[in-house]
Order: sequence, then structure tokens, then C-alpha cells
Amino acid sequence: MVEVRRSRRRSRTVTAYREGDTVVVLLPARMTRAEEKHWVAEMLGRLERSETRRRSPARTSDDALLARCQQLAARHLAGKTEPSSVRWVAPMRTRWASCTPADGTIRVSERLRDVPGWVLDYVLVHELVHLLVPGHGADFWALVRRYPKTERAMGYLEGLSAAAGWGITEED
Repeated sequence: MVEVRRSRRRSRTVTAYREGDTVVVLLPARMTRAEEKHWVAEMLGRLERSETRRRSPARTSDDALLARCQQLAARHLAGKTEPSSVRWVAPMRTRWASCTPADGTIRVSERLRDVPGWVLDYVLVHELVHLLVPGHGADFWALVRRYPKTERAMGYLEGLSAAAGWGITEED
């Protein structure tokens, strides 16, 4: 669904963003219907391209997820850990992902399939570190924070959980 909002204060710029399932397009009030039609199509295309760029290729399969974990472990953890398997699982009620250090497996909630790639990367680094360090102590966080977008990704996930009413917290 697309909602067009016109503003007398807006003089030249056109903006689009998602608000739930609706794409909101903000236009100057003076635009004609033909200009509106053009800009709505243009902004839908831009929004789609932007969202596609931000998504991780790891979302396509379990094999791609494992390959991404290997890249992240090499880049941020000096290759000190490698999971035996990584797979997408049905949405978890209280977690974004989980791991079992004893057998080296990582499971990632389907809820993360459409988040930006840098957010998924953070979750994967978080779980990779659990293969090395149990719990959420200082040693654990020192390794996780080697991933440069840790704080930003944590904020994104906190906002996503709150907006959706899922109640998922970082410490679970």
C-alpha cells in the first residue's frame, strides 16, 4: 500500500519510507497529479533498491549463512572459531539466535531474514563468540565488540523487538 502525503512547507524534496506495511511518500503540495505519479514510482524503485542493497546474501540459504559465518570469524575473530553448522529456524520466541558450543551449531531465527546485512552480521558474530566464551561477561563483550557496528545493531534489534511487541532482549 502507498500513502501520499502532501505538504505546503515542503518546497522541492520528495521522500519515501516504510511505516509498517505502508510506503509513505512525502511530496510538495504544488505537484501535479502527473508529477505525483512519476515521483511515487521513482521513490518506490529507490526504496526497493536501497532495501535490497542492505540485505545480506546470507539470507538465501543455510549454506550461505555458514559461508558468512566463516568470513566473519576470519575478519573479526582471527579465524579462532568455526561452527559445524549454521541454519535458519522457525521464529524463536525469546531470542534472535542460539548456539550449542558442545557441537558447534548455530541456529538463527527466521525473523532476521529481512534485516539489513550488518544487523545479521552482528548476530552471527555474537553467536560465533559464544562458541569461544560462554555467558555474557566482559571477555565475551570484548570479542563481540570487534565487530564495528555492534552498538548500532543492538539498537536496531531492540527497536525491532519493541515495535513488533516480541519482547526479545539482548541478554536472553
